[in-house]
Amino acid sequence: MVTKRVIVLGSTGSIGRSALDVLSRLRDEWKVVGLAAGSQVSLLAKQADEFRPEAVAVADGEVGDGLETGLTYRPLVFKGDDALVRLVDSVPCDCVLAAVVGVAGISAMFRAVELGRRVAFANKEGLVVAGSLLMPLARQTGAQLIPVDSEHSAIFQAMHAGQRTEVRKVYLTASGGPFRNSSDERLDQATVEDALRHPTWEMGPKVTIDSATMMNKALEIVEARWLFDLRPEQIEVVVHPESIIHSMVEFCDGSLIAQMGTPDMRTPIQYALTYPERRECPSEPLDFAAMRQLHFHPPDRERFPALRLGFEVAERGGTCGAVLNAANEAAVELFRNRQIPFREIARLAERVLTDHDFDGTPTMSELLAADRWARNEVNRCLART
Repeated sequence: MVTKRVIVLGSTGSIGRSALDVLSRLRDEWKVVGLAAGSQVSLLAKQADEFRPEAVAVADGEVGDGLETGLTYRPLVFKGDDALVRLVDSVPCDCVLAAVVGVAGISAMFRAVELGRRVAFANKEGLVVAGSLLMPLARQTGAQLIPVDSEHSAIFQAMHAGQRTEVRKVYLTASGGPFRNSSDERLDQATVEDALRHPTWEMGPKVTIDSATMMNKALEIVEARWLFDLRPEQIEVVVHPESIIHSMVEFCDGSLIAQMGTPDMRTPIQYALTYPERRECPSEPLDFAAMRQLHFHPPDRERFPALRLGFEVAERGGTCGAVLNAANEAAVELFRNRQIPFREIARLAERVLTDHDFDGTPTMSELLAADRWARNEVNRCLART
């Protein structure tokens, strides 16, 4: 068996750590040739010592020297804002696993697509911000974009039950986050600690807060629109608290294909790596005797207005994805710093989206400029209140 080569971007985050757990069990098939992180150099050094990649990268150049002193061997080391791109550009590989949260990983993901690599991506933002550019580029270069998000992985798998032209609708399932049954009063008083208590998944803080506002589902709507070439009206969100059904595809004959499994990110990560084949996975099998009931109900778009923004952005395209994503990232950071209340996250994102100068056919540089403008505009809005 020929050993394949993989670069893991965002190896110190929750997805990255799960990916390395999967790869540790696939050592006969996969060799980790590159690792990258934002600033957690101590953990990155430990991971590098275990997997011995040819190169490592750290985006925060100020802490990069600490990485080199923490290593017990001498790989190539890239530091600074463009470190992830240089890593992808310099180290040949079969797959880039993109698990960098936020807009920071888009340039490296874009470069991997330019090089025609398989990209197993957990980074929603790549398609939310630049789906109109990434998908045509992937078709041109032959790059494979395989989702790691549990919802989009589920859709990707379920779509194999029919032809793309036979798809009537897809259903993105949502846990509902920690506030799915909360009153308006509780939402008004929600703290950072409250928002970080996710009932099902263990994720990083930004993604967990996005789940609490349901902005994660808004971004997934936009992502699905580009990845699967869907019209916005072909996408629905269903709250499913048990997180057993990860998403569903409805075909034109009325057949509904659901992908089910225990809530364990290692399953979609491994599938993205080994596709179209499957391997034994350490995740626990479903216990149907213990499961007994599954619940589904429509989301409350009044209490969670982020969903409405997701459909708006999926419909309009252009610079809207870059602006919504950036405004949300900036607002989440303000909330984490206790500068704004919980419900102000979506309000700020909507205000910035409404006020921006829309461009229907932006270039990548124009998308990144829209991203910068939206982040600055969030802070200007805060200063005016």
